[in-house]
Amino acid sequence: MTRSRHIAMVCCSCALLLQVTMSVVSGEGQLRLNFYSESCPRAEEVVREQVQRLYEEHGNTAVSWVRALFHDCMVKSCDASLLLETTPTGAISEQASHRSFGMRNFKYITAIKAAVERECPGTVSCADILALAARDGVAMLGGPAPVGMRTGRRDSRESYYGVVERYIPNHNDSVSTVLARFAGMGVDTEGAVALLGAHSVGRVHCFNLVGRLYPEVDGSMEAAYGEYLRGRCPTAEAAEDTGEVVYARNDRATPMLLDNMYYRNLLAGRGLLLVDQQLASDPRTSPYVRRMAADNAYFHQRFAATLLTMSENAPLTGAQGEVRKDCRFVNSS
Repeated sequence: MTRSRHIAMVCCSCALLLQVTMSVVSGEGQLRLNFYSESCPRAEEVVREQVQRLYEEHGNTAVSWVRALFHDCMVKSCDASLLLETTPTGAISEQASHRSFGMRNFKYITAIKAAVERECPGTVSCADILALAARDGVAMLGGPAPVGMRTGRRDSRESYYGVVERYIPNHNDSVSTVLARFAGMGVDTEGAVALLGAHSVGRVHCFNLVGRLYPEVDGSMEAAYGEYLRGRCPTAEAAEDTGEVVYARNDRATPMLLDNMYYRNLLAGRGLLLVDQQLASDPRTSPYVRRMAADNAYFHQRFAATLLTMSENAPLTGAQGEVRKDCRFVNSS
């Protein structure tokens, strides 16, 4: 082999290696920062504007985005399957599952999507909109806006209604079960405790509480708190599907702030759901409960980091899935 031919082959190999390396670095077929910087430069700004507008008009929307991201990502993939509605052909929406009871404000995700579509038609996925809305919703709630959320998710073409209960924990599940479900997303024990801190905001319907109140108040609950909750939920016959759903706030002191009051309440026996209260006594989780109760900044740090981890659970990317034109329905073929 001549020296000139060898040099040419080496240069060709280097060029190929550089091309592959650049493809990996660029995140082709993967999530990456500023995914829409060229195709829709204002995408994240438009989402943020809409989240802020909706928060100012309907404050509870910010809570909805956080819960929606949790439910979407925990069932197989962060792919906006949660947003698909039931269709005449027989596909059932994940929103119809018992695990989705109490979820609302999906119509406002449709509004955010419409605003993004006006800016850049057919470009930004519903899965990315849901993730970005949750990120910006956390900031609206006084929490830590996660820095470095990557985008490039694609949308699922199917609902996973049939397996929702296999993935989403029940409020009466054991700590072991809950930790196992989070571990399936790559979230460790400390991260799971941090994410459950989202229960610092929002509310719980009496249907999910009466089991701890009747016929006797759960012994792990502070007596005065049990009396208060019985006042909010005066009967054990609370119905799931009533038009006048009665509820109790997760946190009475700072109900619309994403802060460490959740952990302070747990240590005082004021955990609203059974699985919440068990975090304070289980030896695997109680050290993190105490640390987050003592340090709000630490809670914020761990919450923000783990929200990013959750938001990247098995996303569809590249040629997978689609970019829906309407988050409620798959694109017509």
